[in-house]
Amino acid sequence: MSETTASLPTLSYGSMSRDRKRALWWSYFFLIVFAIFFLTPPIYMMVTSLKTSAEISAATSPWIVQSPTLQNYIGLLTDSVFLRFFRNSAVVSVIVVIITMLVSVLAAFALARMKFWGSATLATGVFLTYLIPETLLFIPLFKMFAWVKETVGIELINQWWVLILLYPTLTVPFCTWIMIGYFSSIPKELDEAALIDGATWFQTLTRIFIPVAIPGIIAATIFAFTVSWAQFLYPLAFTTSAEELVLPVGIISTLIKGDVFNWGQIMAGALLGAAPPLIIYAFLMDYYIAGLTAGATKG
Repeated sequence: MSETTASLPTLSYGSMSRDRKRALWWSYFFLIVFAIFFLTPPIYMMVTSLKTSAEISAATSPWIVQSPTLQNYIGLLTDSVFLRFFRNSAVVSVIVVIITMLVSVLAAFALARMKFWGSATLATGVFLTYLIPETLLFIPLFKMFAWVKETVGIELINQWWVLILLYPTLTVPFCTWIMIGYFSSIPKELDEAALIDGATWFQTLTRIFIPVAIPGIIAATIFAFTVSWAQFLYPLAFTTSAEELVLPVGIISTLIKGDVFNWGQIMAGALLGAAPPLIIYAFLMDYYIAGLTAGATKG
C-alpha cells in the first residue's frame, strides 16, 4: 500500500508534464500559424515595393525579387504631392490626439470619480456612441456641412482641417471609456486624502491621477493616433483635391489612374504610411497593454 501511494505523485507529475508539453506544442503551432497569417501581407508588400513595374507585370514568382530597386521609395519621398499627404496626416493626427486627450481625461475623471446622478448611465452612453460605425455617420455629417454652407456660407467640404472636427467623434468615446476604467482602478483613498487636505478636483486630477494614470493615457493616445492616421472613409467623403488629401486616400487617388495600378509605389506608400504607428507601437507596446488591462480589470 505504501509503495502504491508513493508512486502516485510520480505518475501524476508525469501526466502533468506530458499535458504541459502538449499544450506548449499546440501553443507554438497556433503562434506560427498566427505569425504566418498576419506577416504574409506586409512581407508581400515589401517584396512588391522592391520591384520595377516591368517585373511586377512579368509572369514570375511574386515572392522573388530578381532586380531589387529603391526607385519606388525614392520617387515617393521626392514627390511634393506625397509629402503634402504625409504632412496633412501628421498635422491632423497630432491635433486630434491633443483634442481627444483633453476631452477624454476630463470627461473620464468626472464620470469615474465625481459621482453625480446619471454618471454611470452617461459613461455607458459614451461608450455606446463608439459602436456606431462611421458608415452611418458620414451621410448625416455631409448633409450638416451642406446646411452650414447654405446658412452661414462657410465651406466645410474639401478642407483638410475639417477632419480635425470629424475624427474626435471616433476617438473621444473609446478613449474616454479607457480612461474611465483606469481612473476607476485607482484607490479612492488617494482623492479622498487630497480633498481632505484642501485640494480642488482639478488639483487632484493634475497632481495625483494623471501621474498615476500615465499607462492609460499612453494607451488612449496610441489608439487616438492610430485611428486618426489610418482613417479612410471620412477623408474620402469630405476631401477631393490633391492639396487637401491625407495619406491613406492620397495614395489611392494619385497612384491609381483609371485601370492602371502602380503597384510598386502603392506598396511602398502603404509601408511608409504604416511606419509611424509601427514605430510608436514598438516603443510603447508595454504601456499600451498595461493601460488596456488596467481598464479591463477595474474595481
